[in-house]
Amino acid sequence: MRVYLVIIDESEEALAALRFASRRAAKTGGTVHLLAVVAPPEFNAFAGVQATIEEEARTRAEALVAAAAGNLLSESGRMPVISVIQGETEKVVREYLAGHPEVSALVLGAAKEGGPGPLVQYFTGVHVSDLRCPVFVIPGSLSLEDIDRVS
Repeated sequence: MRVYLVIIDESEEALAALRFASRRAAKTGGTVHLLAVVAPPEFNAFAGVQATIEEEARTRAEALVAAAAGNLLSESGRMPVISVIQGETEKVVREYLAGHPEVSALVLGAAKEGGPGPLVQYFTGVHVSDLRCPVFVIPGSLSLEDIDRVS
């Protein structure tokens, strides 16, 4: 079974990657893994405030991934695998891929304007040879219809 990994955040790029991955999974009998990464907290001298900030970030990430999972379930009838992990995004994604050999492809969306975005830059640059699966980059210029057509 093909497994497509999508990194979920609040960006348009993540939505484009999710749409592509969900369409590919439906057409290939595969599934989607959704990964939300919670940024590591900056040091705060007040432990109570720090704990509240961390909890709010985790709750926001969980809500994002739950909404994406709900959309996938309603469209495809299949529930994706959901993970919310705290850490530096690139490191978390590398470790996730290393711990989940069933992942067939990492699906990333590129920004509409400017550079492609930090994840695309990282995983298609010098670190691409470190991966054990292909990286699909969905251009930010594609419309939803374009994504549906090419997926």
